[in-house]
Amino acid sequence: MLRKGKQLRRVIVYIILTGFAVIFLIPLFWMMSTSLKPDEETMIIRWIPSRLEWQNYVRAVRAFPFFRYLRNTVFLTVVNTVGTVLTGSLVAYGFAKLRWKGRKALFLVTIATMFIPGQVLIIPVYIMYSKIGWVNTYLPLIVPCFLGGGAFTIFMLRQFFVSLPDEIIESARLDGASELTIFTRIVLPISTPALITVSVFTILFVWNDFFGPLIYLHKSDMWTLSIGLRAFQQRYSTQWNLLMAASTIISIPMIVLYFLLQEKIVRGFTLRGGIH
Repeated sequence: MLRKGKQLRRVIVYIILTGFAVIFLIPLFWMMSTSLKPDEETMIIRWIPSRLEWQNYVRAVRAFPFFRYLRNTVFLTVVNTVGTVLTGSLVAYGFAKLRWKGRKALFLVTIATMFIPGQVLIIPVYIMYSKIGWVNTYLPLIVPCFLGGGAFTIFMLRQFFVSLPDEIIESARLDGASELTIFTRIVLPISTPALITVSVFTILFVWNDFFGPLIYLHKSDMWTLSIGLRAFQQRYSTQWNLLMAASTIISIPMIVLYFLLQEKIVRGFTLRGGIH
């Protein structure tokens, strides 16, 4: 009887989760459905088009400099991901496994910066970058990622590193290994789930970032896909099928990335350890 009760609860949970999944997938399905509609059905509420216009994707790509914006976006995404994972893991390792005076206080200060609204810093940061001549360059969007990768990244990786057994690191130190050797040959290889999770978060943020490029990139040939899509919307505001086609093309890489790495992302979220 008890076993049947557990099975019933499990079925109910699965039904509820399936319902939420369907709700969240409705906007995605509507976007893809609209992207395949012929022009005369764009403003009609119809879930399935009368005919599938795959040519809409070709028209959407040709309607704006898609491949130029794609190249810019991929460049920023790759550079930011490398910088965030590299420097963020170094800082997190210093907080987790090295003992030095003021470590706890500085870590708490780092975490506290997460509570500062980004809007508060927009004007002073822009003035600073403007005075050193970085506006209309990619430097404001790249350099911060090579300075620790942000408080959230440091926190996530630090919590994972705390859970690693100290005995392994101490044994390597007794064998004469340097901290850099321990970090690169021991810590990083066994931290793959956490590193992949941070990488995916960084890729998603940079790929979809609209505000940063909008503020610092004034030249159209430097725009990313998010800015290009906004310009596309302003130019073709009535052609929703083309707009949805462009949106689908931009969204697909992130959807595929998540499905390929979802298992490692879930493992990366099982972080242990506290603020010691």
